[in-house]
Amino acid sequence: MTRTRSTVEGAVGVLEAFDADHAEWTLSALAAHLGLATSTLHEHLQTLCGCGLLLQVGRGRYQLGWRLLKLSSALYGSVPWYAPAHDAMTALARGTHLLAFLAVLQAGPSPRVLCVARSVQGREGGAVAGETQFVLPPHASASGKLLFALHGLTPDTAPADWPQEAQAIRRSGHALARDEWEVGTSGMAVPLRGEGGAVLAALGLSFPTGRLRGREALLRRLTGVAAEVSWGLGHRGS
Repeated sequence: MTRTRSTVEGAVGVLEAFDADHAEWTLSALAAHLGLATSTLHEHLQTLCGCGLLLQVGRGRYQLGWRLLKLSSALYGSVPWYAPAHDAMTALARGTHLLAFLAVLQAGPSPRVLCVARSVQGREGGAVAGETQFVLPPHASASGKLLFALHGLTPDTAPADWPQEAQAIRRSGHALARDEWEVGTSGMAVPLRGEGGAVLAALGLSFPTGRLRGREALLRRLTGVAAEVSWGLGHRGS
C-alpha cells in the first residue's frame, strides 16, 4: 500500500469514528478506539483540522468540522429520495420503539451494503448488534440479503441455499435475518422503489430476536411505510 493511500485510509478511519454516540473524541480515547499510536493519530487530526473536516474544540478534544455540512448538503441534493425516506425511517422508529435504518447498495467490482442512516427515536431495550456499523454483511443482515437478492448478486460468504433464499426474498418482497449477525439480534427489511420499480434503498428494523413474536405486525407496518414512500417517489407498481 502506498503512503498516500495509507494516509487517506487512516483519515477516513478517523472520520468514521464519529457518530451520534461519539460526537466528540479526545486524542487518547480515539487512539485507543482506533488502535493507533497517538503520534500517528495526531498527524491525521491536524491534517483533517487543517482542511476543515474536523474542529479542535479544546485541548485534545475534537468534533466534526463545518466543511462536512457543505459536502453532505451536496450529497443530499443529488439524492432526492433521501429526505422522504429519512422522515419515514424516523416515524417508523418512533412508532415501533425499535432501531430503524436505511441501507443502500454501493455498486462496483466488490459491491457493498452501506447503512446510510439510523434512527433510535423512542427505542425500548438495549443496543442490538451492528447498530453503529457503516458496512453491513450482505449474508447476515436483512438489508444486505434484500439488496443482494433484488440485484441478482451473491454474497462472497453466501450459504449453500442462497439461490433458494434469494428467490424467496424476490417473491415475498422482504428479507429476514434471525440470529445471523449475532445471536439475540434479528432484523427485517423491505425495498424503497422509485419510478419504474428501481430499487433505491432498503428500509428496515433491527431488534432483539424475542420481538419476532410480533413479526407479522412489524412487517405490515414496515411494508406500509415503504409503500407510502415509494408511491411518493413515483413507484406505481403492485
